[in-house]
Amino acid sequence: MKHRIFIAVNLPEDVKKKIVGYEDKWPELPVRWTKKENLHITLMFLGYLAEEELLQVVNVTKEVASRHASFSINLKRIIYGPPKKTPPRMVWVEGEKSKELGSLQGDLENSLLTPMIKNSGNENRPYAPHITLGRIKTWEFRKLEIEERPQINEEINLNFNVNSIEVMESQLKRGGPEYTVLEAWPLKT
Repeated sequence: MKHRIFIAVNLPEDVKKKIVGYEDKWPELPVRWTKKENLHITLMFLGYLAEEELLQVVNVTKEVASRHASFSINLKRIIYGPPKKTPPRMVWVEGEKSKELGSLQGDLENSLLTPMIKNSGNENRPYAPHITLGRIKTWEFRKLEIEERPQINEEINLNFNVNSIEVMESQLKRGGPEYTVLEAWPLKT
């Protein structure tokens, strides 16, 4: 059996509550909001993996986590995403670029991807995190007149510490995806 796997930073419960509180600002927006328990920052999506591949990912992720210290992330605004995509596909919570997060994400890529598809030199680039707050129902969005489409550019200021990274499984279900933490590995304190 194959597992749909990604590596993520999960958000503290208080940050999740504050983020989902913003959904009420755009009641006319045709969007399927992300369930509060599913809010996270994806570091790396790995796709469908067999059991032995999953075991290898868990071991490599543990090793990568042990090389990185805890750090903080600042979430700065809510926007349409991806940037410059028309029509937009999502509503995003955008975070500030972070050298620490970029280093962690680059280390995961370099440790998990095969040498042929590695993006060498990534480990020190700033990485701009984002959280998918909702997926826009494109067909319904296109039917809205341009002046009826809500402007989304909400300044926020939410900070939290990243103390661990998680290997997660995504199961696609009729009511939306369900995410399960398979393993959580602490960062250095």
